[in-house]
Amino acid sequence: MFKLLATTVLRRSELVSLTWEQVDLVNETIRIDGKGKKERILPLHPHLKPLLASYKASLRVYQIYPTEPVFLNKNRKALDPRGLHVIFKDVLIKAGLPPNRFTPHHLRHTFAPLCYSKIKKTLFCKHFKNYSAIKVLNEEELHA
Repeated sequence: MFKLLATTVLRRSELVSLTWEQVDLVNETIRIDGKGKKERILPLHPHLKPLLASYKASLRVYQIYPTEPVFLNKNRKALDPRGLHVIFKDVLIKAGLPPNRFTPHHLRHTFAPLCYSKIKKTLFCKHFKNYSAIKVLNEEELHA
């Protein structure tokens, strides 16, 4: 979940409402119905395809129907934004990081520097060139 947030520009609410029909592992894309009913097609980072495929394979048959949520809580029900927040805080604590300093929204802001520094303006980044949340950044602004 958190790798998906860090490598795309998904909002917390978009992540928890993600269904399997929106995830296209063959074409390595995710279709998002965002703010203002605006549809976005986001590319999957190359590292995410095997992770999502493995996760999907671990689920029960009825949990991978196209309309079923991708991410589930510990009771195997649809994850909600609050549940995502709780899991995120638990992961921070286990990693030895201060849980009050970070939120899932911070991962959204990691995308541009990650894209620029790790992928170096490849086709992956070109998918986002017209996305309004990402401005053109130079190296000084990236804190790389």
